[in-house]
Amino acid sequence: MTVEARKIEAARSRLEPEAMARRDFLGLTAWWSAAVALLFGFLGAMRLPKAAVLPSPSRKFKVALPPSLAAGQAYVPTGRSVALYKEGSQVYAISTICTHLGCVVKATDSGFDCPCHGSKFGRDGSVLKGPAPKGLPWREVKHLGGDNFLVDEGKTVATGTTVSV
Repeated sequence: MTVEARKIEAARSRLEPEAMARRDFLGLTAWWSAAVALLFGFLGAMRLPKAAVLPSPSRKFKVALPPSLAAGQAYVPTGRSVALYKEGSQVYAISTICTHLGCVVKATDSGFDCPCHGSKFGRDGSVLKGPAPKGLPWREVKHLGGDNFLVDEGKTVATGTTVSV
């Protein structure tokens, strides 16, 4: 051992850890990086069985018309995009989604008004004022007995199609 090596060894305490070689440091860094990548991959794979979207409500739903519903007055069930009408012994449903850009129209005494771009529809869903290109579609209604009905928001029927009570 040379005099210089003894001086360096004497200056360092025996409790001080040895300096890590560069090659060892790079090797440990590579192992830790691989371990972290595998951990994140595993955590990502654990999320796969869970659905990332919420289920949408059924397009078919049951509705009970209120007995106080006046003839020609719209009944819009909560959370649905249809308006039901009872005219005498006939019941029908009209979509409340504007045919222009898909806004939800508001039922009025004279028909429907679109709050987005000003389209106006008659009580039968026909276009009274644009920019809507066509009238509101009618939806299928089935009578279940009493004031209970089954409405299918996914099925379009011909305009004027009603069901008897």
